[in-house]
Amino acid sequence: MDSSHGAQPIPQHPETRLVTSGRDTKAQKGFVNPPVFHGSTVLYPTAEDLHAHRGEFQYGRHGTPTTRALQDTLMALEGPQCAGVGLVPSGLAAISTTLLAVLGAGDHLLVCDNVYRPSRNFCNGLLSRFGVETTYFDPLIGAGIEKLFKPNTRAVLVEAPGSQSFEMPDIRAIAEVAHARGALVIDDNTWATPLYHRSLEQGVDISMQAATKYIGGHSDIMFGTISANAKAWPLLAETIRLLGVCAGPDDVFLALRGMRTLAVRLAQHHRSGLEMARWLAARPEVARVLHPALETDPGHAIWKRDFTGASGLFSIVLKPAPQKAVDAMLDTLKLFGMGFSWGGFESLVIPFDCDLYRTATKWSPGGPTLRFHIGLENVEDLKADLDRGFVALNAAI
Repeated sequence: MDSSHGAQPIPQHPETRLVTSGRDTKAQKGFVNPPVFHGSTVLYPTAEDLHAHRGEFQYGRHGTPTTRALQDTLMALEGPQCAGVGLVPSGLAAISTTLLAVLGAGDHLLVCDNVYRPSRNFCNGLLSRFGVETTYFDPLIGAGIEKLFKPNTRAVLVEAPGSQSFEMPDIRAIAEVAHARGALVIDDNTWATPLYHRSLEQGVDISMQAATKYIGGHSDIMFGTISANAKAWPLLAETIRLLGVCAGPDDVFLALRGMRTLAVRLAQHHRSGLEMARWLAARPEVARVLHPALETDPGHAIWKRDFTGASGLFSIVLKPAPQKAVDAMLDTLKLFGMGFSWGGFESLVIPFDCDLYRTATKWSPGGPTLRFHIGLENVEDLKADLDRGFVALNAAI
């Protein structure tokens, strides 16, 4: 589903755009929310209209009034550089659709070594079979990425920050080099969303999100979005149509509903996440906290320059401890669920080890690593839960 409709002519703050964009009270018969259109076939009133494909909507796969409302809201949030938004059924579908749109057989792709692991799997699997070469690079390379460019380098994929190890690539420096070489820059912007990081304004050509996370906000949908500037949008729009990817109407509606409260929820995730990160940094069991919004983090200067906020996702490195002790901690926690997602209202924790798959850089944190998502619970309750977990950790060492 794609659209380039819905520019926002009146200057408004992001919080206001999230609430007001994509709404047409008259068309919605006075209701605040647009209806959910479950439809495939669109009827034409005359043969002339049919031959000319004349009409606001032609077929359900290409969009409905419900998808249009969400696309308009996303475009308003992304900013004036956004020429169109594609809606796809998952975050991974956003990544795969984007890469298929901009790459072809014989092309070369540069990928940041801290990207989402399924992104690597897609590059190493399907793209490799299609004749696309992938080179992984140090997330901290900055303008030094120029040395990795080849005559056939077509795109650079970054994730700022990486959603496990949280290095913060310098997107501006990378984009300057890439554009000078005629390559597109693609950003996985799931961590901050366009509310806190308008990456299209930082030199990114295509900004993707797993809207399963903060856009949905309630851990009940699978969804992806792809936003692009005027240079990249025609490639994406064509690929979306040719692949036939689309999102179901109920998930579209739930994503739109989540957008309306994104500013309030993300502000709370930001506050609670930082408070928990600082609390964990002071724990004797913790060697360091990986969170770019912390003043002590190596990526803090870039975060402060390019971002207006942070989410509730970060990692910690524990001091050396046996796996049985880490497992005892995890099994003791009651408020932190163990699950492979984030962005919902609930707090989560998972152990991880990037060394299993990173290739351009050595991941050697010095101890077990845990990734936390801080949800919307009271932080004092979360601290008490982790206190109990650390007691179990220490008892098992």
